[in-house]
Order: sequence, then structure tokens, then C-alpha cells
Amino acid sequence: MMVCSCNIITDNDIRDVIVSLLDEDCWQLIVPGKVYHAMQKRGRCCGCFPNVVDIIVKTTQEYHAARDAESVEVIDFMERLKVFHIEQKTAIIERRQRTAVRAA
Repeated sequence: MMVCSCNIITDNDIRDVIVSLLDEDCWQLIVPGKVYHAMQKRGRCCGCFPNVVDIIVKTTQEYHAARDAESVEVIDFMERLKVFHIEQKTAIIERRQRTAVRAA
């Protein structure tokens, strides 16, 4: 499935990069910018980033389930990732509000 039409990136491309990053360090925090950097691409319109985050979460869960990691560690990691995702959404909303105030 096509995830990023600006860079012509599929979900399989993203999963492959995520798995290779996890193979390097299975507890690192992976964000869309890191995935795109590994592919030597950059976000253009960044409309795909929410979908990329969902793919990161799902792929990371599957990766750790396959490793038979202790579930406590996986849950802790996934909670940290969810908090990061919420923080990023909040930052975007705040930037948009500041821009709207400046424009008014």
C-alpha cells in the first residue's frame, strides 16, 4: 500500500527500515523523521506521518513479540511511544494556533 505519495514510499518500505533500525538497537525510539532519514528521503507535505507512526507502532509491537521480549518492557516502550505521539500532535496544534493568531 502506498503511504507517501510525495516520495513514493510503500508500507513495506517503511516496515523494512523499521526492522533494520530495531535490529541495530531494539529499544530505540523510532519516529517518522528517523525512518525517512534512513531511506535518504525527507517529509515534504508530512501528511503521511500519522500513518507512518501507526506503522512504527504496529511493526515495533510485532518485532518485540517475535523476540519473546518480556511483556513489561514492551508495554513500557509502547507507552513511551504513545506519549511521544501525543506530544507531537499537541505541538502541531499549538503551532497552528500561533500561526492563526499572527495572521489575525
